[in-house]
Amino acid sequence: MPRQSPPDPLSARFGDGVTNPPPPTPQAAVRGAADAFPVQPFHGLDELWIQVAGTLCNLTCRHCFVTCGPAETRHAMMSRSEVAARVAEGLAMGVREVYLTGGEPFLNPELEGIVEDTLAHAPVTILTNGTLFTERRVQWLATTTRASRLALELRISLDGLDAPAHEAFRGVGTWARTMAGLRALQAAGLHPIVTVTQTTPEDPRTFAARAVAALRAEGLAAPRLKLLPMFKLGREVERSGRGDAAPSLASLPRDEFDPHRLQCGHGRAVTSQGVFVCPLLVDEPHGRMATTLADAARAFPLAHAACATCWVTGMTCANA
Repeated sequence: MPRQSPPDPLSARFGDGVTNPPPPTPQAAVRGAADAFPVQPFHGLDELWIQVAGTLCNLTCRHCFVTCGPAETRHAMMSRSEVAARVAEGLAMGVREVYLTGGEPFLNPELEGIVEDTLAHAPVTILTNGTLFTERRVQWLATTTRASRLALELRISLDGLDAPAHEAFRGVGTWARTMAGLRALQAAGLHPIVTVTQTTPEDPRTFAARAVAALRAEGLAAPRLKLLPMFKLGREVERSGRGDAAPSLASLPRDEFDPHRLQCGHGRAVTSQGVFVCPLLVDEPHGRMATTLADAARAFPLAHAACATCWVTGMTCANA
């Protein structure tokens, strides 16, 4: 997968990778409980998500859907050898790209070796909060990116379009540190994807345009943008309250279910605790599917509220 030059920012990715995603059907937003849910078939393992930092993070974000933080060890950090074994397992099943996540991946002291090992076989994306970019680390990323025949991508998270909004979720000083990291990457010739959580109820295109303008005002000449919806998981449940009924796909008519729409049809996530249906559900009941990727290569009932959010928005955790 060759590296690509930065696209025009207003061709922002809106989850399912299309410029104008179709509006969700009313039935897809139905709320309530039921016994039967659509069942997502498994089409093959294209994307492998590896929680290399476990739940360890240098930040304690108020909305974190995995509830990560400096003292969170529910999912352990994964060693270089553990990751290599999981990558080999995935490659044998046809994996095309690997995503390294956490927690904060750059807290794993073996991350550079993990990236170099994995990048020899598949494109790699690192998902980070962007606050730990030292000068040496930026230079390593630039050198590794230029030397690789496969793509090394960075995804950097924002949760607001200015310092007060972002820091309301991530803590004082995080906006300035992330912006400094983004500018350092740009100076080194790197063009990360900025993943912005849409925290305001407005048209996604309006929000995307405002996000691009905010990033340009911070000195980023050609920001690459990906929007994410807010998921009511982890700390977000406490932050936003439990009053609203959870979204559900229980009443989605089966003739309206597209088995190729969702990421869980072609991806799986692994942590120190096993294989999960997707990176969103590593702490949710029944999100864990198996010990091995082969045993997790099966259908999954879309019974979680997060499944409904993905369906309604056309969201994918992947880059495209």
